[in-house]
Amino acid sequence: MQLREYQRIKEQVWFDTLPNGLSIYVVPKKGFFKSTAVFATKYGGSDRRFKLGGKWHDTPAGVAHFLEHKMFDKKDLNVMQQFSSYGASPNAFTSSGMTAYHFECTENFEENLKILLKFVTEPYFTEESVAKEQGIIAQEIRMIEDNPQFVVYRNLMQALYSENPIRDSVAGTVESIAEITAQTLYYCHEAFYHPSNMVLCVAGDVDPERIRDITKEILPEEKKETAERDYGKNESPLPHENRKEVKMEIGIPIFMAGAKLGSRLAGIERQRQELIGDFAMSLFMGKSSPLYARLYSEGLINNTFYGGTSFFPDGAVAVFGGESRDPDAVFSAVTAEAEKFAAESPDRAFFERLKKAALGEEIRGLNSMYGICTRQLPGHFEGFDPFKSIEILDDITIEDAISFIEDNLKPEKLAVSVVRPSK
Repeated sequence: MQLREYQRIKEQVWFDTLPNGLSIYVVPKKGFFKSTAVFATKYGGSDRRFKLGGKWHDTPAGVAHFLEHKMFDKKDLNVMQQFSSYGASPNAFTSSGMTAYHFECTENFEENLKILLKFVTEPYFTEESVAKEQGIIAQEIRMIEDNPQFVVYRNLMQALYSENPIRDSVAGTVESIAEITAQTLYYCHEAFYHPSNMVLCVAGDVDPERIRDITKEILPEEKKETAERDYGKNESPLPHENRKEVKMEIGIPIFMAGAKLGSRLAGIERQRQELIGDFAMSLFMGKSSPLYARLYSEGLINNTFYGGTSFFPDGAVAVFGGESRDPDAVFSAVTAEAEKFAAESPDRAFFERLKKAALGEEIRGLNSMYGICTRQLPGHFEGFDPFKSIEILDDITIEDAISFIEDNLKPEKLAVSVVRPSK
């Protein structure tokens, strides 16, 4: 295995790519009590149309999430009980761009790693078990659709985008999951759950060479074709719709506003854009900012107000929102302040304090084994090194932050989603 050393943060990363295409990253943390492994595939809720074997395939919304649920079902064993017998706590998640399976443990790490690698790569589905899961996930979807936070986000994505699959829930709809069959799951597992489309990330008091050897023993040796994805036609930089508003059983209106962040970037440029975006939004409207203090004192926002960026396959957005009795007044105040941001220029001492806080946050994250692993996933899939975030943060200037706000928080670029009380 090869070694990367980061002297400033005193970290090491061992990495290797096996002949079957699987990439492995191991971050040794000597003396730490807990160890974590994350086994992930570059297959998420947005990967609904793909080309494999020279043929395009369309799948229903929600297959990736459905597949995540069904991977824990096996014919003759209980995966959760297996992990439990070795003292591990397993779980999984599906996002728009990936599905990840993981566990944490304080002992029996190698035994738990073998369970993880086997159950994720050995599917077992029947039509009966799929029908049963459809009922379970349908209930989950109905609960999600009754959540105003989900509704305000989904409506914003539908206002911003005309075709991108980020418009739809990762879980799909009750109607879309009804189309899923055992054969659908087997085909999508075959297409995306192979080593050359996957990554294994480990952090803890572990032996990197031993992890590589176990992985080589368990996973198939052949390297397979990686599917080509289609996320729809190129979208306008302007919103598809300017506003979406609905009513629900809530006590106070909630809103979310957002803008598309231009063309999709990859590698270090993608990493830099995300870091600049989050930092700029914090500088402009974070809880320590003058704008936040003014809006709060005027009673227009409360402590639910937030701002940041969100990245997904073939797109990214800058968003802000929260609870407010007058969402339109907040929107007007934010866009008006954005126009003045460059001319008035934020206080440089405040800028430096905020940068130190961001650097500290990055360093504190290195104490979480799970955090280390999950930060590595988008880094691998998008082609950047998450351990270089501190260097990029160092280089961010106040002019970078000002340009981000000026470019992206213009009224014509923003869409607004509002959920108001039904009574």
